[in-house]
Amino acid sequence: MSCLSFYLENMRMPESERALKRAEAQLMLKGKLIKIDIEWGWANPVGGFMREEEYLQSLHFNCLRLSDDSFVNMSLPIVLALTTKIRRQSGASPNVGLVSPNGDLVGILRSVQVYKHNKEERIARTWGTTAPGLPYVEEVITPAGSWLIGGDLEVLEPIQHNDGLDRHRLSPRELRKEFDRRPADAVFAFQLRNPVHNGHALLMNDTRKRLLEMGYKNPADDVPLDIRIEQHSKFFLLPISSINVLEDGLLDPETTVVAIFPSPMHYAGPTEVQWHAKVRINAGANFYIVGRDPAGMSHPTEKRVLYDLDHRKKVLSMAPGLEKLNILPFWVAAYDIVEKKMAFFDPSRAKDFVFISGTKMRTYARNGENPPDGFMCPGGWNVLVKYYESLQVEEAVQPPAVFSA
Repeated sequence: MSCLSFYLENMRMPESERALKRAEAQLMLKGKLIKIDIEWGWANPVGGFMREEEYLQSLHFNCLRLSDDSFVNMSLPIVLALTTKIRRQSGASPNVGLVSPNGDLVGILRSVQVYKHNKEERIARTWGTTAPGLPYVEEVITPAGSWLIGGDLEVLEPIQHNDGLDRHRLSPRELRKEFDRRPADAVFAFQLRNPVHNGHALLMNDTRKRLLEMGYKNPADDVPLDIRIEQHSKFFLLPISSINVLEDGLLDPETTVVAIFPSPMHYAGPTEVQWHAKVRINAGANFYIVGRDPAGMSHPTEKRVLYDLDHRKKVLSMAPGLEKLNILPFWVAAYDIVEKKMAFFDPSRAKDFVFISGTKMRTYARNGENPPDGFMCPGGWNVLVKYYESLQVEEAVQPPAVFSA
């Protein structure tokens, strides 16, 4: 699900009406979207790319004031950048046609407002630093235009990725409907940033057990699958490996819903984790498991972590607009070399546990080594290994680089 297909869910524009609007859009000034522009989703109540007032509220207050004077959490700005050339052309145009990265006319932005894109302010407020080397900044913000354009979005065509995973791109409304069908009296979500292993399954199964002990009859878990956007890497295998966790019986398909969460990854620490939590509320979740280091990263120029590991959980417990979400503690899981399985870490027998980081897990897969038995289900591990094998094949057939003075 993408930003554009999310808005289509709310519009349900008849095909005959879409044909008229498509013809109208052909005559408009065109603005071309980049890939990340169509990856936003689950952003209700935002009705399009933000105008300046919404942008400033999001950037400085991490929330939006609604027409009834209530507040909704919105910690990341959803904006569309313009080059100076397009900005000049858009001066007398109230509406702009939106073109997808592959050239298709996919939407209209109505009653547009153009305003200055102060990149340094945006970066400092979102990441708390302007140090060089922040992945999202270098990939998206630095090369972006110096102007932002906001307006009300009308969608002409839903975005289809045609990658075999569209069936898992469920909208918030579709997810709520699915939770009602189960029926689930509690929905808990866990933010993942690595391929799913048995420790994640242990944590989710234990959370279900704890909710049952609290009196809930049928808690269900949402397994969100970020297709993470990082500089030079994109782990597209995550959805498949997570599905293998279901197929191998580590998670119960009757109480687990697999859905892809559409959002570009910023690695903006406490600021971004509010966005991750807020959109889970839109999708029906009322319990949220805060991981050990969600949305965190190493400092790009210094040998330290960029954000305090405890601040994400503390911020979520205080953030305006997230009062409906119950924050669940994260229990650290590690590999128990005695029991030969993933288990919750027991400090009294610390020597019996081995921590296998995401980096070490990828190194195993890249080198064709197997992790300890019981670390990950065989189906999920095979997907990871095949992914790295495919990368090695691609690298082997790449022609040599030719340099000239």
